[in-house]
Amino acid sequence: METSRINDHRTPPSTPAAGCDVVTVPARQGLEAVDILRRGTAEAVGPVLHHDGGATLGFLVPPGTAAAWDVPGSTCTETDGRGLTLAPEPPVAGSDWLLPPGEADLATDPAVLRRALGEAARTIRAADGCR
Repeated sequence: METSRINDHRTPPSTPAAGCDVVTVPARQGLEAVDILRRGTAEAVGPVLHHDGGATLGFLVPPGTAAAWDVPGSTCTETDGRGLTLAPEPPVAGSDWLLPPGEADLATDPAVLRRALGEAARTIRAADGCR
């Protein structure tokens, strides 16, 4: 099953019909970014998926983010616009929720995520330089 697009046809009434785009990053950088976002405010980070055997994290961001996303080391994928099932079951086969819907806002603000990913990358470089 292709995991680069989220195609779940089951859309509950509380889910926006426009869906969400997904920013995918390596797990280490993503976990650092989640910590950074949660230190600021718990509401700063929306639902987050972990997939590819735990190798990557996917941040749900507002639809349309993919058109202008240019953060090195990450990708932003459009969903098909039919909405997501933000339920206990993850919308992509082989994934699971790190931060499930209901414990987080519907989507992470792309500008806030961009800053957190940059800070996470700098933290990782600094930590790797100390070895």
